Amino acid sequence: MSTQSLTSDEILGDGSHVTIRQLKPDDVGIERDFIMRLSPQSRHFRFLSSIASPSKELLARLTKLDEATEAAFVAISIESGVDREVGVARLSAVGDGRAEFAVTVRDDWQHKGLGTLLTKHVIEAARQRGLSALYSVDASENGPMNGFAKTLGFISDVNPQDATEVIHTLQLN
Repeated sequence: MSTQSLTSDEILGDGSHVTIRQLKPDDVGIERDFIMRLSPQSRHFRFLSSIASPSKELLARLTKLDEATEAAFVAISIESGVDREVGVARLSAVGDGRAEFAVTVRDDWQHKGLGTLLTKHVIEAARQRGLSALYSVDASENGPMNGFAKTLGFISDVNPQDATEVIHTLQLN
């Protein structure tokens, strides 16, 4: 299913301009730059482990999506004349009508409404695909994500397989 119709130009609450569009296979460079610009804590929260820099394999996995089961949206801002990724949200269907969901916003772009905007794109893509729920597995110590998920109506439970993680679930029906 194509998600091209979900491309949009947006103005955030602080006046910042971003373009939200589907992630493309040739976005490897901006995805790498985005990950490298995240703080170590944000990288840890995104990948649930510490990484110094993304491997070629990880970048390929993040940018070469299976359109039948995956969708990803990036927020692009022009900084000093260069297109920079400042946020990304994605879903990956796991069967049974559910999809895993992740959203990451560059540290200096947080608290501007960008995460909410990206998440709304993912929710719309999930609905277009007929999915019934999105879920996210996050570190229980990730207070910002825990609060963000609650604000958007996700229900949160401790991961029964790992008490250091929480699973946020949003029913789409």
